[in-house]
Amino acid sequence: MGTGGQTTRKPATDGSGNRGARVPLTPPEVRRNRDNFVVRVEAERTLLAAPDDVWELLAEPYHLPDWWPGYTAVRPDRRGVAEGARWGVVRGSDPGFLRRPGGEGRIVIGPVERARSFGWRDLEQQFAVEVTVEPATDGLTHAAIVLEAPWWRVHVEGLRDLPQRALVRLHNLCQTAAAL
Repeated sequence: MGTGGQTTRKPATDGSGNRGARVPLTPPEVRRNRDNFVVRVEAERTLLAAPDDVWELLAEPYHLPDWWPGYTAVRPDRRGVAEGARWGVVRGSDPGFLRRPGGEGRIVIGPVERARSFGWRDLEQQFAVEVTVEPATDGLTHAAIVLEAPWWRVHVEGLRDLPQRALVRLHNLCQTAAAL
């Protein structure tokens, strides 16, 4: 107890008495930045298609709702997948703590490295996504998705599983195309 009957809190330690030491509190695929409380969620998967085919799917703006589970429709500007492009999106039917089902929003496309990576920032939901593709063995593609958002958005809005769900959808789209 502190003075005046108030409880005092000691800084967190890692068990060895080191003040301010990083203590892993989340699974390895989720990383938390303690300075500004940004959570980074990562997912990876091998896709059953050539990297060029996967990039064609990713680079077509109207396919975004096919593989990104948070959106049901997109209205890209005339620049398409280009840095600084602003797209209108329609959200999915899942309600969130601070968003309406089917509500509209805006995303801004970030840096684009043709046939390799691109990303976007969802202005209303305050998260950023980066998608990376690279060649894997046997002509397949290794894909990775990273989502960064304020910790409370990840937990309250249910953003934690979006990268993994997106990769499952991408995998299914590539598998369907390979079967044709």
